[in-house]
Amino acid sequence: MKTIADAAAALASGRISAAALTDAALDRIADRDGEGARAFITVHAESARACAAAMDALRAAGRAPSAFAGIPISIKDLYDEAGVTTQAGSVALKGARAAKVTAPSVQRLVRAGFVILGRTNMVEFAFSGLGVNPHFGTPLSPWDRATGRLPGGSSSGAGVAVADGMGFAGLGTDTGGSCRIPAALCGVVGWKPTARRVPLTGILPLAGSLDSAGPLARSVADCAIVDAIMAGAEDPMPPPAARIKGLRLGLPRGTFLTDGMDGTVAAVFGRTVTRLSAAGAQVIEFDLPELDQIAAANGAGGFAASEAWAWHHGLIAEKADAYDPRILKRIRRGERMSAADYVELLDARARIIAAIAPRTAPFDAVICPTCPIVPPRLAEVEEEADYNRINMLLLRNTAVGNFLDRCSISIPCHAPGEAPVGLMLTGEHMGDARLFAVAAAVEAVLAA
Repeated sequence: MKTIADAAAALASGRISAAALTDAALDRIADRDGEGARAFITVHAESARACAAAMDALRAAGRAPSAFAGIPISIKDLYDEAGVTTQAGSVALKGARAAKVTAPSVQRLVRAGFVILGRTNMVEFAFSGLGVNPHFGTPLSPWDRATGRLPGGSSSGAGVAVADGMGFAGLGTDTGGSCRIPAALCGVVGWKPTARRVPLTGILPLAGSLDSAGPLARSVADCAIVDAIMAGAEDPMPPPAARIKGLRLGLPRGTFLTDGMDGTVAAVFGRTVTRLSAAGAQVIEFDLPELDQIAAANGAGGFAASEAWAWHHGLIAEKADAYDPRILKRIRRGERMSAADYVELLDARARIIAAIAPRTAPFDAVICPTCPIVPPRLAEVEEEADYNRINMLLLRNTAVGNFLDRCSISIPCHAPGEAPVGLMLTGEHMGDARLFAVAAAVEAVLAA
C-alpha cells in the first residue's frame, strides 16, 4: 500500500489493522540498514502502538473517528506536541521547556485518528534548502545512496521518511521551498498551501511573513487529504481531478527559472511538457519580468533573515556556539537590516504581488522545474561557498511562491530509475482547491 487512500480502503475492509500498519512503519524506521536513524530525531514507538491499538478497537466498535484512523504519519521537529520539547533540529534548544499544547494543525490530525510515529529531522531552525544537519545527521535521498546525496530541506527527514515508507505522509513547513525541495529530491509529492489556510500556531517560526505548513506524501490526493484536515475542513476528501484537455499552463520565459539547470532536469522537464501538451493541455509561454525584482527586493536580507534575527537574537546571545555556523551566519544577516530596509521590503512585495497577479490570472497554473538540479552529492557542499551557492540554486524557483503567497506543489516527473526531478505547479492566492484538481490531472498524465 503506497497511499493513504490504499490504507484507508484496507482498514475499512478489514484486510489490515492499524497495528500492522504502524508496526511496519516502525520496523522501517528501526532498520539498521535504512535511513530511519537520520530521518527521525525522536520516535514515539510506544505511544504510536498504543494509539494504533486504540484506533483498531474504535473501528471494531464502529466508532472510528474518520476513514483515516490508524494511518501512521510523521511530523517535523518544528511542530509543538504537548509534553515534548520542540528542538527545531538544533541542540541550542536541548533541555528547553516542553510544549504545553499541541499545535492545532497536528491536533486536528490526531482527532481524525492519524498515528504520530515521531518527529522528523530537519535543517537547523529550517534555514536552508539542502537538508544538511551536523547535529543529528543528514538523511540521504533515496536516489544513488551508495554515493550519498542530499535530501533537500528544510523538511529533509519528512521527505526521506515518506519516500522510504516510514509513514504515509510527513508534515513539513515551507518558508522558501522546504516542503517542495525535499519532495523533488526524494521523488515524492510536496505541498505548500496559501499560508493563512493552515494555522501556524504552535510551529516554531522561521519567517512569519513567508512560513506555511503543509504535507509531503506519495500522491496529490494524499497531500490534499492531509492539507484539508490541517486547515480544519469538515470534508477532507480531495477535489476531483480537472480535465487535462484544455488546461492552460503558463511557462515563464527568460532565464530566471532555468539558469543553471542541469542536463537531466532540462531533458525530463522538456519531456514532461511534451507529454502534457500531447494529452491536451495548452502550455503557453509568457513574460514575467517581475521575477527579477524579487531578487532585488531581497537584497538586504529579505524576510527570512530579518524575522529570524528578531526571534533568535536572544538565544544567539546565550548559545551562539551551539548553532551550525552556516545557519548562524544566515540568521545574523538580519542584524544589519534597518527598519527602513524592512518597510521598503514590505512595499516592494506588495507592488510585485499586484503586478504579477494579472499576468498569471489567465492560467490554471504556472509550471517550471521545482529545482534546477538533481540531488547534489553531500561532498559538494562541504565548502561554505559551495554550500551557499547550491542552497540558493535549490531555493530559487520555489521561493517565488512564498514571496507571492501562492499555493504550490511539486510532483515527481521522472521515469523509474532516473534521478528524481520535480515538476512545480503554482496557483493563485487562495486557489488551493483548484490547484489540487489541476495537479491531480497532471499526475494522472505522468503516471500513464
